[in-house]
Amino acid sequence: MKSDKPPKLVSLADVSKSTGKMLSRGAFSELDTGASPTLSELTEALHFALGDGRIWLNDQRMVLMQSQVLGRLRQEIIDAFGMEAAKGIFMRVGYMQGVRDAELILKRFPQQDLTHALAAGPRVHTLEGFVKVETKQFEFDSDTGRYFGEFYWHDSSEAGEHIAHHGLASEPVCWMQTGYPSGYTSTLFGRPVIFRELECSGMGASRCYVVGKNAEEWEEDAPERAYLGLEWPHARRASAGRSAKSLRAGETASAVPKSSSGGEAVVGVSASFLRARLMVEKVADTEATVLLVGESGVGKELFSQQLHRLSQRSTKPFVALNCAAIPETLVESELFGVEKGAFTGAVASRPGYFERAAGGTLFLDEIASLAYAAQGKLLRAIQERVIERVGGSKTVPADVRVIAASNVDLADEVRAGRFRQDLYFRLCVFPISIPPLRERRDDIPLLVDHFLRLFRERHRRDLVGLTRRAMDALLAYDFPGNIRELQNLIERGVIFADRGGFIDLQHIFTANEPVPPGNPSLTRDGRLEVGHGNGVVRGAGLLDFLQSSSEIRSAEIDLYRQALDAHRGNVSAAARSLGLSRAKLEYRLRKNGLYQPG
Repeated sequence: MKSDKPPKLVSLADVSKSTGKMLSRGAFSELDTGASPTLSELTEALHFALGDGRIWLNDQRMVLMQSQVLGRLRQEIIDAFGMEAAKGIFMRVGYMQGVRDAELILKRFPQQDLTHALAAGPRVHTLEGFVKVETKQFEFDSDTGRYFGEFYWHDSSEAGEHIAHHGLASEPVCWMQTGYPSGYTSTLFGRPVIFRELECSGMGASRCYVVGKNAEEWEEDAPERAYLGLEWPHARRASAGRSAKSLRAGETASAVPKSSSGGEAVVGVSASFLRARLMVEKVADTEATVLLVGESGVGKELFSQQLHRLSQRSTKPFVALNCAAIPETLVESELFGVEKGAFTGAVASRPGYFERAAGGTLFLDEIASLAYAAQGKLLRAIQERVIERVGGSKTVPADVRVIAASNVDLADEVRAGRFRQDLYFRLCVFPISIPPLRERRDDIPLLVDHFLRLFRERHRRDLVGLTRRAMDALLAYDFPGNIRELQNLIERGVIFADRGGFIDLQHIFTANEPVPPGNPSLTRDGRLEVGHGNGVVRGAGLLDFLQSSSEIRSAEIDLYRQALDAHRGNVSAAARSLGLSRAKLEYRLRKNGLYQPG
């Protein structure tokens, strides 16, 4: 006897968990209605740093631009290079945008299966304002490498701009939007997938109709292969070379490597950071004295090490000296060394820092704290390239390159009479200003990701990452301690957070730091809403949090129970009511002993 009850729809994630295997096939029809990540969940990743000139989609910086500006740019490219060249350019731009959004989904929703991740693409595309996407169907089989999908596009901005400049077209014109799903799907699926517009509102259709399938299934008549670089082996190699160079510049070379003291690299792609890095590269292969100026914690020693590595002296020693750590009475002996018999008990000559760095680079940190009397001898050593040991009468060659650093303005110190003017001008041959972290907020997501990987490995902690509000708070925080403070905050969060969970505000700001209010984010009705820390006490100390953690956990468990009771044990429905994905809620239920499979 057949049951009248409708069949229960389950996601592939549910089936994978029950079987213990990761399914290799999927289809849009198998998803629950409102399957995560929903458009509402995705809007939570979009926030606006008002007054700071930045818009973020998760950890990616976005730009709000009128579609008319893109339309005018499109028109000028068509006029300058022709229709076919413009088509290739815009399709490639859309492809790259799709690739980045696929990476965003993988990072923000790491526990979702491929079906859910593919279904999120149209929602992100819609969220970004280019077009409203309606999924008709898609299906895939990873074992055979087959993908097929059909989608409708409503109110295409690209088609509208084409009509405004050219009138109705004789062929599809949504080039950038066609490149987007090609890049998004190819990235997630791991095989080239090409989307083609078969009907276009730019041709007079009521909506655009788009089909995506494996690149080889389009056979020979597929100009998209050339547009997307699939048939440009030489160009692709050149592009790969440029990408590798960009990576080295933006993440590896710009991330000045480990310091002698064990400090880690600092990554950066912001304009102010790249400007400082370019100046380092310009002066590195010269013999000029360099003065690094920047607040405490910005990484001046790391920059000096990079400068040494790029110089002609890279095979020789790099020696660092913190001038503030040496007692005034010992400054000269530390810098220039001690001759045998100079002091009672001195049975042998001892070389100073200048001699230890012979042929290489001497880094003098916090140079402003150097005793005034020693400043004159340092000036002579730099100018004449000779030193004289304390208690000695013979001069010793000083073949070193000096890099000085200061966290105060030396010009102000000169005016105050605390620093010699002649030494200042001798050091300030090539000054480089290292920007504070609050002036390079674009680098914060990169730095967070770098430190997360570093400390997860160092402390053997398996963590998913940061919550949205924790990342929002870091993006809004002023960082008086700069990169060193960010590094400490992330390490603290890695240690404090629960294994397998997320790092939240209470794991990071535990030492009375002023927690910034949340950045404005997008609500479901498309309005900006400012968050205020979601109930986390500003400046709550570690002891305060530990004392209240049991109450927080109890309240959390009660919240989950209420949601399950309200939805008669339906985990998916409970997750949606709580604004969580099913996978995330299931993990938390398991963790608190509330989940009973079956």
